[in-house]
Amino acid sequence: MTNKHAAFIFNEEQLDYKFNDTHPFNPLRLRLTVDLLQSLGALSSDEIVPPRKATDEEIGLFHEKGYIEAVKRGSVEQLPAGTAANYGLGTEDTPTFPNMHDASALLVGGTIQAVDEVMEERHKHAANLGGGLHHGFRGKASGFCIYNDSAIAIRYIREHYDARVLYIDTDAHHGDGVQWAFYDDPDVMTLSIHETGRYLFPGTGAITEKGAGQGYGFTLNLPLDAFTEDDSFITCYETAVKEACAFFQPDVILTQNGADAHFLDPLTHLSTTLRTFKQVPKIAHEMAHQYCDGKWIAVGGGGYDIWRVVPLAWSNVWLEMSDQTSLIHGKLPKKWRNRWSDKATDSLPVYWEEPEHEVPRIPRRSAINQKNAQTLEKSLYYIRREMQDH
Repeated sequence: MTNKHAAFIFNEEQLDYKFNDTHPFNPLRLRLTVDLLQSLGALSSDEIVPPRKATDEEIGLFHEKGYIEAVKRGSVEQLPAGTAANYGLGTEDTPTFPNMHDASALLVGGTIQAVDEVMEERHKHAANLGGGLHHGFRGKASGFCIYNDSAIAIRYIREHYDARVLYIDTDAHHGDGVQWAFYDDPDVMTLSIHETGRYLFPGTGAITEKGAGQGYGFTLNLPLDAFTEDDSFITCYETAVKEACAFFQPDVILTQNGADAHFLDPLTHLSTTLRTFKQVPKIAHEMAHQYCDGKWIAVGGGGYDIWRVVPLAWSNVWLEMSDQTSLIHGKLPKKWRNRWSDKATDSLPVYWEEPEHEVPRIPRRSAINQKNAQTLEKSLYYIRREMQDH
């Protein structure tokens, strides 16, 4: 094992996963994150590990062969309408784009690379923030996601390392593609804390979704009320993650770190601040060391305020992973703000945390918090009963 503590999976080619200039999924957020970390002096060249392109065989650990072929075909020509519709391609959410297969395969390969770095003990932790495309299904694209890198990586871990995987998803949108991939698998536990699907895509992730067959009890959902704030989100997350770890006893933790639960995100209705995005990786890090000898893999995910939120939220993941959280204080690097201020469509943040006057006041706070506390109790009922019985 090397002396390197954590690996950051990245190269510029990861920015090629881009649908079009007006699509909300903008890969520039990854470039902004890397540049912020480098401006801070928190990411050196020897910590960066380039991703590799996943093979068709690796992608096929989860996705159907016919779907992979359709993605390849759609990368070079317009798919017939029936074919595109059958595979969820060419929609407003997930349009086709040139070189789509190769760009998607590189994001998948990045997450597999992160897995190998950790499972082969070259590093304790690894982050591939270009990954986290959790809505992809076996034979269908969905919700900005072509290939589901997390589902593929979990299958890869099971096949190559025979390890029990806890998947934790904090994206505001339910981690549906990963959940259904392992719904009947007792060796993979999925935990998703998200905005209730009552008004938000994909509309799933109810507390009644608990797994099937031998996998019953190994799916855990916490659908939070719209306008949930930091204290309630963090309490639900921390309680659920700690009890899930105690119940499941994972060998490795894979976290999906969507940054769209923030109050500034244009596509969701949660109301957290950057305080939540500091606590989320902190608790995951603690659990990885308590249960998994430190084995922690982190991917990115959603996040559509690319100037004011995503670079800071994702930087928090790496700063926690690399034990550099002391750098999260005061003002952001002036070098970073100067480099991007002319290009930004919003005023760039000055500080690591939002000024208090910018945080919205939520009039239903007490009712929302009470509803979330009830949801947490119901979600954890089965786990708590099983733990008590044993």
